[in-house]
Amino acid sequence: MAEQATPEAGPGDGSRPARRSPLQLALDLVRGFLIGMAELVPGVSGGTVALVTGVYEQLIESASHVLRAGRCLLTGPERLRSARAELRRTDWLLVGPVLVGMVAAVLTVAGVMESFVTGRPELARGLFLGLVCVSVLVPLRMLPGAHRPPLVDVAVVLTAAVVAFVLVGLAGGGTSADPAPYVVLAAAAVAICALVVPGVSGSFFLLAVGLYSTTLDAVHERDLGYLAVFALGAAVGLGSFVQVLNHLLDRHRRTTLLAMAGLMIGSLRALWPWQTQPGGGDGEAHGPGSLLAPDDPVAGPVLLALLGAAVVALLIVIEARLERRSEDRRATARSGG
Repeated sequence: MAEQATPEAGPGDGSRPARRSPLQLALDLVRGFLIGMAELVPGVSGGTVALVTGVYEQLIESASHVLRAGRCLLTGPERLRSARAELRRTDWLLVGPVLVGMVAAVLTVAGVMESFVTGRPELARGLFLGLVCVSVLVPLRMLPGAHRPPLVDVAVVLTAAVVAFVLVGLAGGGTSADPAPYVVLAAAAVAICALVVPGVSGSFFLLAVGLYSTTLDAVHERDLGYLAVFALGAAVGLGSFVQVLNHLLDRHRRTTLLAMAGLMIGSLRALWPWQTQPGGGDGEAHGPGSLLAPDDPVAGPVLLALLGAAVVALLIVIEARLERRSEDRRATARSGG
């Protein structure tokens, strides 16, 4: 995707992020729309899409500054001054368009996406299998230099993959038509944490606890009571988790990125196109069941998987070229200065 604007000074110095061009703002809207669409699909992580489109770490860092601003207002010292300083460090020109794009996706395509996922499950899973397969390369490309035996890295990836594979298999499916508010609150808090972890699907968690269709129906029908409870739970979960993730990326970057890759690999179980449909019997997809051998029609899921893989591969290539150009420009500027 397009080159990201970088702050004019280093992080934590209180400087404002650099301005963004109209083209960058438009691309950020598209990024947000894609992230929002991904969060509507069980088995696909919005965090994965944020990684692929090149805005993941900027969003996590900005969310961390917002949460610190709220903490400063509550605990001080110098509450207003400290809060304003943290908010100035937030890249609002990135966060704003991305959030608008996410909300637009949820409000406009929730019904369509739910129909596609439940009505054509093999095709939907085939498409997203290809997307996520190639997306595993994204956190691996971000790894810093190694300072430990390769077997440790392999162990981290395998452990995370096994955990994700097992958790995906625990999904029981079904639908809770009238859940209690505290259930919605708790489910939203966990699902929003999955939003910021590549390879972990918030929608899939909702599917597992029986709230996927209920939540999408509430969005489609503008059920403000349900949505208010869900938003409160999401705020609680986000506030308690983003700081932890930001700390891990800062202090344990290699291990965290490897674990993300492992989670993405393990989550592929949810996206195998051919599987039984527990909780159904009516042909609808309510969650992953037993994995089956490919069955007719095979062409559709395979072609869509190849299409999804090609799209992500193209994005990775474009991002890599833009990164090299940006590094060349910075090197030229330094040598000229």
